[in-house]
Amino acid sequence: MKWKKFTLTTTTEAEDLISSMLDEIGIQGIEIEDNVPLTEGETKGMFIDILPELPPDEGKARVSFYLEDDSSAEELLKRVEEGLEELSRFTDLGERRLQVSETEDKDWINNWKQYFKPFTVDDILIKPTWEEIPAGHEDKLLIQIDPGTAFGTGMHETTQLCIRQLSKYVREGSQVLDVGTGSGILGIAALKMGACKVRGTDLDENAVAAVEENLESNQLSRDQFQVVQGNIIQEKAVQDWAGYEAYDIVVANILAPVIILLQEEIPVHLKKGGIFITSGIINLKEGDVRQAMEANDQLEVVETTRQGEWVSITARRK
Repeated sequence: MKWKKFTLTTTTEAEDLISSMLDEIGIQGIEIEDNVPLTEGETKGMFIDILPELPPDEGKARVSFYLEDDSSAEELLKRVEEGLEELSRFTDLGERRLQVSETEDKDWINNWKQYFKPFTVDDILIKPTWEEIPAGHEDKLLIQIDPGTAFGTGMHETTQLCIRQLSKYVREGSQVLDVGTGSGILGIAALKMGACKVRGTDLDENAVAAVEENLESNQLSRDQFQVVQGNIIQEKAVQDWAGYEAYDIVVANILAPVIILLQEEIPVHLKKGGIFITSGIINLKEGDVRQAMEANDQLEVVETTRQGEWVSITARRK
């Protein structure tokens, strides 16, 4: 099926009103492009360490929407024009220029899967659930992942850094806390390496279902890996659920600013001598994370590893 994409050039002042108007007449999947900087509240919880530099905000915006290329499009466009005319009476719509282009109908939810292929991290094979084991890799430790709507295929450098550190420190019977667990790939890797129990926390409710599905794909029991939605930095209930002085290893593949906050909380959950593995640290933020950990009298930095522009810092609880 063919779709038509309509892009309206307007003002940042009007973009929210236009979006609401489009939603009211039944048009969904709206895209907004502008150069308005994101606020601290908007970036909180995003999987972004460094935001791209935007050109100066000149008050211009582009609002795009899609319509099926059929007879109903003409009626909807007429209602869009009527809505814009009404908004123009009390809002500056700027150029109000509408451009049209065609696009193919695609399965956007599943289209990305063509780019997720089996790969190895040393002697570990990580593959999507829908792919076969490549020839010659049958003897590798296998982890099967379907990230679903949760973050974490294992392909990113930060995840690979954490997996390598887990392979160094996980022992038979280790207990592991995975903060920001996402798809559960790090906790599942720990279980495959010999850990007996993993607990995970994540801000995203989708992580709970993703972990359960990936446990099943790896023939692991839900009793071995339990997940709770919540913020271990701020929520006492999550802290209590995780438990105190309970873990041989805590792993957190998040973002540098979050790790700086985490390093104050994590030591109480580690056993003495326990290991805190971190990544998600862009190299420009390495100094900030190291400084915070070195200032914590409960932690001792024992190792720093790098892959590309990304850094993993591992510390031990004193």
